[in-house]
Amino acid sequence: MWIVSLIVFIFILGIIILVHEFGHFITAKKSGVFIYEFSIGMGPVIYSHKGKDGINYNIRALPIGGFVQMAGEVGEDDDSVKKEQFMCNRPKWQRLIILCAGVFNNFVLAIVLLFLMACIWGPTSSTPKVLNVLENSAASKAGILNGDIITSINGHKFTSWDVGQIYLYYKNTDNIYSFGLKHQDGTTETVEVSPDITKDEDGKETKTFGIQIDNYREKNLWENICYAFEKFVDVIHSMAITVWGLISGQLSVQSLSGPVGIYKVIDTSIQYGLQQLIYITAFLSINVGFINILPFPAFDGGHVLFLLIEKIKGSPVNANVENVINLIGFSLLMLLMIYITIKDIIVFF
Repeated sequence: MWIVSLIVFIFILGIIILVHEFGHFITAKKSGVFIYEFSIGMGPVIYSHKGKDGINYNIRALPIGGFVQMAGEVGEDDDSVKKEQFMCNRPKWQRLIILCAGVFNNFVLAIVLLFLMACIWGPTSSTPKVLNVLENSAASKAGILNGDIITSINGHKFTSWDVGQIYLYYKNTDNIYSFGLKHQDGTTETVEVSPDITKDEDGKETKTFGIQIDNYREKNLWENICYAFEKFVDVIHSMAITVWGLISGQLSVQSLSGPVGIYKVIDTSIQYGLQQLIYITAFLSINVGFINILPFPAFDGGHVLFLLIEKIKGSPVNANVENVINLIGFSLLMLLMIYITIKDIIVFF
């Protein structure tokens, strides 16, 4: 079955990368920017085709990224290209659209997939309303009742259980979680919950609270649309909380996953059918978009940041300085990717 999982893994990542890079490609082409290459994947070229437009369309060996190589991404770097065809010489508003188009496409893909999911299988609610408390569970002992709405965890307020679950992964040394509750009669209460802890054969801990969240939602066109946009916002919010948790030290780098971890998630999702695979595709597409728009060197957001600095100072950032910063950022990302990949291999295999 691993070969099926690998094919699905490559297909899903390929679709997400293709959609992202096509956003950069089509907006750059329509803006008159000279394009050398459109590549899906990284590493050695395994298939190449030169189009009538003179652009090299390539498929590369490693399905972990892609790129559109444009003239003048940092400065005028090719004497054979007309000045107006350099990316750096296009109007700032065009450059901004080109830089953000990949992220925009990823977000649109995710919303469309989430909407299709809702139309086929029905939308679900993310309201943190307790449907059922398991007998003799940690939640039951703490006094959580069926129908309660969980409003906060350890002081962090939220209105979506997708977001709330992220706070359960924040560091907690004493294994006591403070749950803010709103009861059905409108009264509020804060209770302390000590989850049950089990360890698997690899020593990994699992914390169980013993609650089931009510995800019922009426199935109709309006609810389907609302579900798609609400789920999209919830995932974005969850990503933001995760990034902040990493920056603040509330989450460990160990909680991150790379290509190997994604493969394992897809491998598991196959067992649950097409619905889960579509959701994973939407989730990953949002993740790719969100990460790329972060103002970090080598990301699309990093280039947007340089564009903003150029706008403020009234002149471009020195090309050599920008290249060095992007190289450092890219190197750090590669080191992080190698570390996460090794960690995932140890954990999963």
